[in-house]
Amino acid sequence: MRPVRFAFQPLYSLHTGGMVALEALARPAEGSVHDLLDTARREQRLVETDLALACEAVRTEADQQTLLPVHLNLTAATAAAPAVDPLLDALARTGKRPREVVLEIGPPFCSVPPEQLLAGLTRLRELGFRLALDGLGRGDLPFALLAAAPVDVLKLDHSVLRGLPGDAGSVAVVESLLHFAARRNARLVATGIETEAQLGAVRRLGVRIAQGNLFAPARAGVSLGHLLTPAIPDPGERVVPGPLSTPRVRDFLRPASTLPHDATCDDVRSALAAADAPTGIVGIGPDGRPRWSIDRTRFLVSVTGPYGHALHARRSAERLADSPHTIHADAGALELLELVTDADWGRTGDDVVVVDDAGRCLGVVLVTEVVRGVAEAKVEEAAALNPLTRLPGSDTVARDVDRRIAGREAFVAAWLDVDSFKAVNDNAGFAAGDDLIRAIGRALTDLAARLPRMVVSHVGGDDFLIACDVAEIGTIAGALLDVPWSAEGMPVTVSLATLVCATATIESYREASRLLAPLKKRAKAVPGSSWVLGRPGSERVEVLRGRSRHALPEQRDRSAAGLSRAV
Repeated sequence: MRPVRFAFQPLYSLHTGGMVALEALARPAEGSVHDLLDTARREQRLVETDLALACEAVRTEADQQTLLPVHLNLTAATAAAPAVDPLLDALARTGKRPREVVLEIGPPFCSVPPEQLLAGLTRLRELGFRLALDGLGRGDLPFALLAAAPVDVLKLDHSVLRGLPGDAGSVAVVESLLHFAARRNARLVATGIETEAQLGAVRRLGVRIAQGNLFAPARAGVSLGHLLTPAIPDPGERVVPGPLSTPRVRDFLRPASTLPHDATCDDVRSALAAADAPTGIVGIGPDGRPRWSIDRTRFLVSVTGPYGHALHARRSAERLADSPHTIHADAGALELLELVTDADWGRTGDDVVVVDDAGRCLGVVLVTEVVRGVAEAKVEEAAALNPLTRLPGSDTVARDVDRRIAGREAFVAAWLDVDSFKAVNDNAGFAAGDDLIRAIGRALTDLAARLPRMVVSHVGGDDFLIACDVAEIGTIAGALLDVPWSAEGMPVTVSLATLVCATATIESYREASRLLAPLKKRAKAVPGSSWVLGRPGSERVEVLRGRSRHALPEQRDRSAAGLSRAV
């Protein structure tokens, strides 16, 4: 094989701006990697060459010690091959585990029988690898294969993104794939991002992960230590179509190894000795419902003892079986974990049988896979929280506002800001400023716990966004504005800008944020802690709190209480 070096291009989270993974890109000394693979294909050495490249990428990445997940490129022919032992050996030598690797399966797809490729992908998943389909929009990927492939990541080719943001067809493709990815609990990655306009477009559409030369060009032989967090546009500009669905049991479904309910222990032993080495066996009755479940380890311990075979071989397998743990396919992943937690301690690792509405067996799920899936979702959620306040970013309020608009609900969108926060840092110090932000964050968290319809986000710095019912804003304003805020003894005031949105008076979160901006300026122009209120379509701004309003406290209270009637 020709001499090959590797470049590592980061994948960035558009939530946090941080690197979430690295893709290994082969850089032959002569020609391109496609030329290299084409030559190998003609010489009938494609799988051998492809695996050799992946192994060398693993060894090169290990020298960098980044501790990030690594993406390795494989052709569909290699993914369909019977074994990937060289890659497993390379991972073992470098101390990396398959679950820390994402295998990006790329074209050509049509040169491999779909059934063979799906079987290969299933084997790779069972080995612990995470899977991605690469080159969507450029390769020859059939829709049927896209729908059936057990993948975690979809990589949208840069040829589709070139039309953004102006081409309606490109926008429609991205929106469709985002919807598909959300239903499959997968991640869509935008590749080849080269311009700020493209980045802004994919962010507004709701793409979570991106890579490309705009962030960091992939150059061979360059240490990864030089890579910095890129300058990603203001997350407040993002339009979110909706959160990814919470992981469900169906998302982790895999085929069950089954036998008739009257099978013998010898039948079970033969099934467990099969090439795919199942972790357990499910006994199925004539009605398709699970009757019993056998765990591989416990069964083999029972039958391989000095007298085990003689005692059990020709007798019913049910004598060594347990009642199956069953759960509906549409149950949430957390429900499954609760089921296992409530089970006998000795059976927490058993396969759980997934059933349909009629109680028929659809397959099994492995508890370890569910734990990993839930953990990854929680880690991503935690990564999006502000480190000072542990409050989520603007996406949370954005989704809530769009949900309320879609449901034709009246609501209030609010923007809370600390007055002259720079002066706080300059005079009291950054530590005092951080303490102040934490205190405001705690107050908002406590309010959200008391008010069932209140949603809060920490946009960053001293800015907070709130969405709530109209009846709740008076309580929120009082709790925030009646507090004598201070930093190291230095008095601090806050400004609250509110936009009261009656049914069908506003079209989107973007419009709400645009209308809140001048209200925030108006609030900050009022001396002292202030509260101003506006409405879509009206230039009138009411100053409900602040020294410039010549009203008695009880009059202000009546104004706040009257909001519900006004809406």
